[in-house]
Amino acid sequence: MKALRFHSFGTPDVLVVEEIAQPEPAAGEVLIQVHGAGINPSDIVNVAGRFKATTLPRVPGRDFAGVVVTAGVSNGQRIWGSVPDFGVKHDGSHAGYVVLPERSLSAVPSNLSLEQAAAVGVPYTTAWGALIRSAELRAGETVVITGSAGAVGQAATQIANWIGARVIGATRRASPAPGTSAVIDTEGDMRKQVFDLTEGHGAEVMFDTIGGPLFEPALRCLRPGGRQVAISSSKEPHVIFSLVDFYHNLSRLIGFDSYSYTLDDTVAVLNELRPGFESGALTPPFITAVPLDRAVDAYKSVAGGHTGSKFVLTN
Repeated sequence: MKALRFHSFGTPDVLVVEEIAQPEPAAGEVLIQVHGAGINPSDIVNVAGRFKATTLPRVPGRDFAGVVVTAGVSNGQRIWGSVPDFGVKHDGSHAGYVVLPERSLSAVPSNLSLEQAAAVGVPYTTAWGALIRSAELRAGETVVITGSAGAVGQAATQIANWIGARVIGATRRASPAPGTSAVIDTEGDMRKQVFDLTEGHGAEVMFDTIGGPLFEPALRCLRPGGRQVAISSSKEPHVIFSLVDFYHNLSRLIGFDSYSYTLDDTVAVLNELRPGFESGALTPPFITAVPLDRAVDAYKSVAGGHTGSKFVLTN
């Protein structure tokens, strides 16, 4: 089968499309023909060698959607997946076929194409894990999302609206974004802007997708007892904030890492997200479909900071 592989770490130039052996399912496993596989920023980081557990040579890619081709009760089923150790400890989804345990299959939402479903994985499962499972965002609460224009930020905005929370977006450009009730400028006084928008109370939840210099200003936007969940950091991972203000405000800090998910976790989250997509409350990102043969060019676009659509490799 065709697969995208890297034999050394580096820029996307180390990637090559080549023929490798098709995986063989063991007992209890099924073979899935990949029709679409999303490219995420974490794939770029993985190829660059920043994941210590990655062994070489390796096929990258966590997210995919395809069809079960193993004979049996699941044959022909459309499934989607996002496997944390794909591309790290095991060959990933940027190939013609992958193998999964039959118990770990999750059906694609009936109203999504396989290419659309392949773009959901990491952004939406990360947003769900951070907002719903970790911060326990509830209906009626206000959440401020830094990096709200990014892939995870947009997914989080949709999820928050789906459960009935109010969303304030925080970006470097204070312009309206779909699903936000208001937008604040991260280059201004974030605390004042948030407190002005919440009648002086502050936000119940801060979802920080950026970290670094925004961490402390974001923390100051919380009302007493508020929760801040962090999923990323800028190039400088160390932050400084007032511990006195932190404990006087009864604030809570929560860290979330989608790589802590097990395969069962991601299947459960995808199953929880499915009704949102089928009802129309959640919508997939705009996609740019790219044939696997042109995967290196797509990787270079993602590495260069391309925005506006999600690249999905197709077979």
